[in-house]
This record gives sequence, C-alpha cells and structure tokens, in this order.
Amino acid sequence: MTHIISPSILAADFANLGAEIEKINASQAEWIHLDIMDGVFVPNISFGFPVIKYIKKHSKKTLDAHLMIVNPDNYIERFGEAGIAYLTVHYEACTHLNRTLQKIRSCGMKAGVAINPHTPVSLLSEIIQDVDLILIMSVNPGFSGQKFIPNTYGKVTQTKELLQQKNANAIIEVDGGIDLTNAPKLYELGANALVAGNTVFMSNDPIDTIRQLKNS
Repeated sequence: MTHIISPSILAADFANLGAEIEKINASQAEWIHLDIMDGVFVPNISFGFPVIKYIKKHSKKTLDAHLMIVNPDNYIERFGEAGIAYLTVHYEACTHLNRTLQKIRSCGMKAGVAINPHTPVSLLSEIIQDVDLILIMSVNPGFSGQKFIPNTYGKVTQTKELLQQKNANAIIEVDGGIDLTNAPKLYELGANALVAGNTVFMSNDPIDTIRQLKNS
C-alpha cells in the first residue's frame, strides 16, 4: 500500500490557515488530519465545525478526523455532513463501539478506532473486521509536540498480526511524535499512514518534509 501522510492541521499557523492548507494542497500528502478535542476526554480544546467547514472548502485532500471527545455518537451525522472521509473514535470513549462504527459507516464515512498508548491491541479483536482504520496513538492524546513512545513499534506489529489472523483489512495509522527518524521503521513494521504535525508545519520547507516522510 502507498505510504499515506496526513499532516495534522492542529500544528498549523491558524492566523494563516488558508496559506497552510495551500501548502498541503501542493504537497504529496494524501490526507489532512483533524484533531477534534473537547477538553473532557483530553485536557485540551481544539476546534469545531466552523473551522472544519473552512478547511473542507479550501482543501483538495481527504479529510481524516480524529475525535478525542466523549459521546462521539452525538456528532457523527454532522461530521458526515461536513465532508469527513475517515472518522476515528476512541476505543476508550465508546461504550457500544460496534454500534458507533456502524453509525459512522451509515453516514457515508470510513470508520476508524483509536487506542491510547496504554490500551492493548488485543482489545480490538472483536471489532477488527468492522473498521477501515486503526489509529495507534504514539503519544498520550491532547497536545502536539510530544515525544514518540517507543513501545508503539510493538503495537504496530501486533496490529498487523491481528489483521492477518482475523483476515481483516484496515489501514494502520500512527499519530504522535512522528518524524524522519521513526517513519521508516513504522512503515517497515506495517503502518500505512502517518500523522505528522510539528514535523511538517515547523519545517522550513513543509512540502519537502512531506515528500521525505512519504518516501521514508
């Protein structure tokens, strides 16, 4: 599978958001990653539907939304209406995860499940065939710029093995502390998509940094 780069817009300069989106449009990145935080599930607040509407209007890329919120079921329809392609909810936030995933798909989106660094991959065993994407958090969710947690490598391997055991097919995405030093190994172990925030937007040449990440 082609290496997918999903720059996290949370790390962009929001005073120049239009220009930041244009950089991504001009790059080899396939997706734009939207970190949606409510200040409850994680200790931070990001942005909501007005900003998503603006990004959708100006972006030429697939929108990949990661919900770090409680009660995600309350907003699934609105994300579908907003033009989100991949909608990822947290295993830890969903009491009835299978129903949530079905609802996402019924709204015309691909369904993703994210797991925190402390959550075992094995807990996804019963829903692995119902997901289109598995997002492995390589930092504790809530803030950009954190250091990559090394045990993520093992979790990528475990996720790939679980997919093979269950004869399932899902994109393996990794989010948090991604840079040019760990991207090659993550791809080698089975990751298909990498989320990069500060590595891209704090770079002197974001377009070239995306190219390097993609070809790691």
